[in-house]
Amino acid sequence: MIALLEHRRLRFSELMREIDGVSQRMLTVTLRQLERDGLVERTVHAVVPPKVEYELTPLAVTLHRTIQTLVTWTEDHQREIVAARQAYDARAAVDQLSR
Repeated sequence: MIALLEHRRLRFSELMREIDGVSQRMLTVTLRQLERDGLVERTVHAVVPPKVEYELTPLAVTLHRTIQTLVTWTEDHQREIVAARQAYDARAAVDQLSR
């Protein structure tokens, strides 16, 4: 969600479309928590029907930089992560058979 809001404000329905598989309830809970943490600003426009937009706060922008570093690290080490997972799964299968 933070990455989606990085460059623009989005309405609730736009976020629903952009985040595959998220329920309306989970999106609402997540947005409220991000707002409570000071990471997302919610703006309600007095129109009918109500228009609500979400955008990142300056604090969230600093968090996004940190998250981006983690994403880059994960992408750089993806093969090693996959190999580690496969090795773990193989050990777990052997352990399961020996029980």
